[in-house]
Amino acid sequence: MSTTSNIILNHTEINDKIRRIAFQIYESNIDETEVILAGIDSNGYIFAKKLKSVLQKISDINVSLCKVSIDKKNPWQDIKTSIDSEDYKNKSIVLVDDVLNSGTTLIYGVKHFLNVPLKQFKTAVLVNRNHKKYPVKADYKGISLSTSLHEHVDVVLEGKNFKVVLE
Repeated sequence: MSTTSNIILNHTEINDKIRRIAFQIYESNIDETEVILAGIDSNGYIFAKKLKSVLQKISDINVSLCKVSIDKKNPWQDIKTSIDSEDYKNKSIVLVDDVLNSGTTLIYGVKHFLNVPLKQFKTAVLVNRNHKKYPVKADYKGISLSTSLHEHVDVVLEGKNFKVVLE
């Protein structure tokens, strides 16, 4: 059986999704002075940086970035963040990743942030694959795909040719 690749989202479509999600985040945080975008390393963090750029253009909300380091093979291990927990206490946080597949990475990320009191907590993904084994959902999503477990979604957010490919 040969493997084929299909481009699900091209560069322009991804930029449109980023802009739409940024507006949704803004609408949910219209009364806030600060929002923290916590991007899961590595593509989730790149996605968070792109969201921050758009949010800064469309709103006067102070947007902070936080890099979240999770061992995706052993997500129950200690999770590290680039900012101290005191810096996001009682703030609005959006946990950002590129693809929501089984929900493992996202649920452990959520668990980490729930160790401190937060004002609001939401999740954002570019691609939601609908294969959840944990009760976690994306509050903001670029696209939902019904895929087989044997297929792989590859997200490219660097360079001048962003794309989401189903392999």
